[in-house]
Amino acid sequence: MNEDRFVTPLAERFELRVPVMQAPMAGGATTPALVAAVSNGGGLGFLAGAALSPEKIASEVAAIRALTDRPFGVNLFVLEPAAPDDATVRTALEAIDPLRAELGLPPGGPLERYAPDFRAQLDMLIELRVPVASFTFGLLPSDDVARLHADGTYVIGTATHVAEGLAWRDVGADAIAAQGAEAGAHRGTFIGAFEDALVGTMALVPQLVDATGLPVIAAGGIMDGRGIVAALALGAQAVAMGTAFLTSHESGVPKAWKTRVRTSSDTSTSVTRAITGRHARGIRNPLMQRLSEAEQKIAPYPVQNALTQELRQSAGRAGNSDYLSLWAGQGAPLGRARREDIGAAELMRQLEQEWREATARIAAHQR
Repeated sequence: MNEDRFVTPLAERFELRVPVMQAPMAGGATTPALVAAVSNGGGLGFLAGAALSPEKIASEVAAIRALTDRPFGVNLFVLEPAAPDDATVRTALEAIDPLRAELGLPPGGPLERYAPDFRAQLDMLIELRVPVASFTFGLLPSDDVARLHADGTYVIGTATHVAEGLAWRDVGADAIAAQGAEAGAHRGTFIGAFEDALVGTMALVPQLVDATGLPVIAAGGIMDGRGIVAALALGAQAVAMGTAFLTSHESGVPKAWKTRVRTSSDTSTSVTRAITGRHARGIRNPLMQRLSEAEQKIAPYPVQNALTQELRQSAGRAGNSDYLSLWAGQGAPLGRARREDIGAAELMRQLEQEWREATARIAAHQR
């Protein structure tokens, strides 16, 4: 162990040179190139598999394995099948269709499927024997955790408060991802009200460490080496960073999204369910504002998410950030000093240097 850093058991298990996991970001950000670059850079890359068909998960995993022989992870959303009634869909489209028209799209209609089949996704994940699997939005039954363990997969459950961490511990999870209120994108809350689960990362991490006895990964508001040191001081064994990698060269989100992240301020984001039907943190824009004004018409996730997807994809192709779901965390402005076209490998090198320097500064102050 080097004198200017300390190595956690979780980092040792996966031979991480830097205790950084690249958070799985649904919406196209986590390309195989990004995942592999982070893993090759000494961290743990993560594929966001929630929106992908089982076949697409398999092809993405194959692409990652062609780019790295290092450990990586895949994330899924724990979801029940969605079968909305016609009235729910029709009501949601009353608010969405005027926005579609502004982008030259015809009125929307009911869809054949609103999300991939979670059970089929999970079966594929088990078949692929990925090194790490993480889960958000719900709790896996213990027998599913055992199936993953049987094939050597390390299981991480997402928790936004202590009760969720204990639930994951009790079904056999290996580690807990502590999603603080600062984190960008969808909230993982699955026990109790969303409003009661906006616990900040600094308060959440040590409470989960103490309550669960499991390795905890800190997620939310961490953008640089200072944040890594702070999380480790709170008892986390690694950090998950999403927004920091969102603007990297390998990230697959539209350029207009990256630009808005780079120019955001500490007060630019809000938590809304208007865009997808589930609470998520993103940068405020006309899409968020206008759909929020029709609160009573918002369909639950994943129905609302699917009904707004074509609109958002069209906006992305047009470079129109007004109608994108600009998911980002509160720490986004901390990434402003980095080069606009930074690659994930270079970002990993910078994070490692910042982490070592911040650790050394603290050590120097203690002498």
